Amino acid sequence: MKISRKVRKENRQKRKDLYINSLRSLRNKSLRSLRETFFYKHLNRYKKYCFLILFFTFLNQACKEKTPAISEKDRQENAGKLININRILIKKDQKRIIGYIERKNLKMKETGTGLWYEIEKQGDGEMATKGKFATLDFSVSLLDGTPCYSSKSEGAKTFRIGMGGVESGLEEGILFLKTGGKARFILPPHLAYGLPGDGKKIPARAILVYEVELLSLQ
Repeated sequence: MKISRKVRKENRQKRKDLYINSLRSLRNKSLRSLRETFFYKHLNRYKKYCFLILFFTFLNQACKEKTPAISEKDRQENAGKLININRILIKKDQKRIIGYIERKNLKMKETGTGLWYEIEKQGDGEMATKGKFATLDFSVSLLDGTPCYSSKSEGAKTFRIGMGGVESGLEEGILFLKTGGKARFILPPHLAYGLPGDGKKIPARAILVYEVELLSLQ
């Protein structure tokens, strides 16, 4: 019995459709199994992490490419510029201090560091030395007369000389005194709180005027 071409063609198509359906069924079963795995459940989270890692890697590489290396010559030039700027600021501070001294008719001397001092009373007790604990009455104000702190409101100031914790200009000045001595100090910014100030009553780059009396040494 001969099978017509039409029948053979239909049989081939049926076998083909059956094969395709079998593959689809197998694929669907595989996908269902995959969805139940830990990896698939967390795939979206991993995609986010991978994206962030790639993004920051690209950003870091772009910054490296756009930021040229600074040569030693450029570093030296920049350092020289900063030194010159600092010298200019120190000279301006010095002029302001001299103007203040002249207006007040004060007799003050300047040390090599830029501290200005006037001894009102030398004192007759022990001489202040590094390592001693000094206790003093004090008042500190700005160059324009604005009061900042004093022992009346803050209590007596106690510190160990030469160990930091107070302005370097105050530590330097106290070494001129004996117990019972009184003095006036003018601290330029680099011997006081420098560029930032103290964040409270003393502003940036402030020149300070100290009135002190050395009460005791231990």
